[in-house]
Amino acid sequence: MKFTSRATAAISLTLVVLAGCAAMAAAPVKVADGVLVGPNGMTLYTFDKDAAGSGKSTCNGPCATNWPPLMATASDTTSGDYTVITRDDGAKQWAVKGKPVYYWIKDTKPGDKTGDGVNKVWQTAKP
Repeated sequence: MKFTSRATAAISLTLVVLAGCAAMAAAPVKVADGVLVGPNGMTLYTFDKDAAGSGKSTCNGPCATNWPPLMATASDTTSGDYTVITRDDGAKQWAVKGKPVYYWIKDTKPGDKTGDGVNKVWQTAKP
């Protein structure tokens, strides 16, 4: 019986750890220096022309070349403020509080925030 209860405890602990890992995978966004950053540490931005909660990105084509979306995979799951939208090309993109999030091609290292205020329509994504 002791072996069985130890084995059960070990399995339970393993499941808790795996569930925690799955929750982390669901939200690849972190907070650094007061703004949201992607898994690579680069600043994320929102686009004022994207309507929160619409499930759409209005930044496609050349816009998405300069403002690469934070892409999601088909297996990513949503959690809390973090959701996944489907882009016009069918690809998946992360959204925070209903707003799609993007990188700025001119940011070259973690901590750069050179996209904040570009054309008065790009803002750093805030927690």
